[in-house]
Amino acid sequence: MTFDDPAVQTVFADYAARLEADHEKAREIGAEMFARRDEFLLPVGEEAAWLLHALIVARRPRRICELGTSYGYSTLFLAEAARQVGAQVVTMELADYKQAHARAQLERAGLAQYVDFRCGDALDLLARDDGPWDFALLDIWKDLYVPCFEALYPKLSEEAVVCTDNMIAPEGARPNARALRDAINAKGDLQTTLLPVGQGIELTVKWSAGNASL
Repeated sequence: MTFDDPAVQTVFADYAARLEADHEKAREIGAEMFARRDEFLLPVGEEAAWLLHALIVARRPRRICELGTSYGYSTLFLAEAARQVGAQVVTMELADYKQAHARAQLERAGLAQYVDFRCGDALDLLARDDGPWDFALLDIWKDLYVPCFEALYPKLSEEAVVCTDNMIAPEGARPNARALRDAINAKGDLQTTLLPVGQGIELTVKWSAGNASL
């Protein structure tokens, strides 16, 4: 799939080229890659990114929360979908240099006006926003999955969607993935399912007794 907007497609092509280069670099440095992981793109991947895009276009949320801007790969997809439906993306990231790169790419793509870039600790940033959140992407350091989910949960709108990446891979993330699934299942008004897309996307929807379908 490709973007209809040439400016967006050009930026995506640059991300794809960087991802290929990062894969080659990771092979070269081997085990050292983990210690240098902040240098790498580490995106949700194209298949998962298009799924997120499709969900936003279909469900037409007003406010979208992205936890973990990183270098802006997924932000590009979220923002392009937000432009189509008249939504706003609020993206949160701890590393200022990563978010600066993401902002520059979104400006090149002509999508920066649809994104509110917030830099700082995710839990602090979430505490300062009363919501509601209609759609959220959780793709942050995995030990923050449960606390970030718990901070998001009371601010979810009716029929809000929460998408969580890395629920299958890497293997080292699985204990945190299981803890998150337990936290989700402990709520009485959430439906959740694991999709074998990319590295595993957990798709969670808030529902009410009067409207219990996805």
